[in-house]
Amino acid sequence: MSTSVPHAQLQISKSGMVQNYQYFRSLLKPSTKLMILLKANSYGHGAVEFARMMEEEGADYFGVATPAEGIELKKSGIKVPIIVLDSGIDSYPDILKHDLETVIPNYESLVRFRKELKEQGITRWPVHIKLDTGMHRLGFMEREIPALKELLLESPEMFVKSIFTHLAAADDPQHDQFTLGQFALYDRMSSDLMTILPEKPLRHVLNTAGIERFSQYQYDMVRLGIGIYGISYVDQNKVVPVVYLKCPIIQIRELEANDGTVGYGRQGKLGPGTKKIATICVGYADGVNRHLGRGNVSFEVNGQMAPTIGNICMDMCMLDITGIDAKVGDTVTIFGKKPRAIDLANILETIPYEIFTSIAKRVKRVVVD
Repeated sequence: MSTSVPHAQLQISKSGMVQNYQYFRSLLKPSTKLMILLKANSYGHGAVEFARMMEEEGADYFGVATPAEGIELKKSGIKVPIIVLDSGIDSYPDILKHDLETVIPNYESLVRFRKELKEQGITRWPVHIKLDTGMHRLGFMEREIPALKELLLESPEMFVKSIFTHLAAADDPQHDQFTLGQFALYDRMSSDLMTILPEKPLRHVLNTAGIERFSQYQYDMVRLGIGIYGISYVDQNKVVPVVYLKCPIIQIRELEANDGTVGYGRQGKLGPGTKKIATICVGYADGVNRHLGRGNVSFEVNGQMAPTIGNICMDMCMLDITGIDAKVGDTVTIFGKKPRAIDLANILETIPYEIFTSIAKRVKRVVVD
């Protein structure tokens, strides 16, 4: 990477994305629709860039968390239908204005959305009914189904495009009995609800872990999130990294023991002998967690691993590249193939989702290959 590029880049591998898409697609029947989750800036990968690639690949639906995320995609020319998973009752005018589809998770949402449709004179709009089968975050519970049926019969302005639920622990075999119970409850609740619907809705339950571990419950559609971004709950060798966080070396210094320490708080102890210290232009404001400093992780420099030294700064951090042939302008890989995002997550005792979504907006997203 040239030194004319003064900051980090998140490089998005189109070929990697296609490979992951094809892997998950291979687990599904040809008739099963595929929703790709693009919430939280496509899990930090860049929503517009990723949406364009997924639209080209043939995704049937996109899922976002907020109306603002959906509006951004619409304004960028995305044509695939977009479901807003957490619209909030005050956002319904924006939902309608920008031709988005909303989730109805409770009585209050249904009443408020129906009121908005009537006020705008809209006689038909798709909605997606969420059922609570054990996650207990959002959704109608089984005891609420009779009242929901009555409300829907009184609300011809809305047609139910899909009925879905969310699995709480599909990734964890120790909770498989609970997960199987969720499937049974969902089937019972959705079947009951469908008895009053004039059109057959799409049914969907599976998330990434569910697609891999419970594909027999794929129904009409599945929701692919973290898997498309290169994380598998069955075998990490089945998927490939989609993004590579990279940045250039902006300075190299040779320091001796008597030069003292490196970085804030004097936490970077030099020790005996001559050390070669590289400064790179990425820090915690870019999404490199501060706990990765002080040698807790090594980044790749010209095929070799260089440990951090001292504390991670806001915009920079330092590496001990002693014994590595490197120069100013050479590229450092923060995560990609080596180390992987999941490796950083394990060090931080968190999940890859947090690694991806922590990458700041100021880090430029660039589609490669």
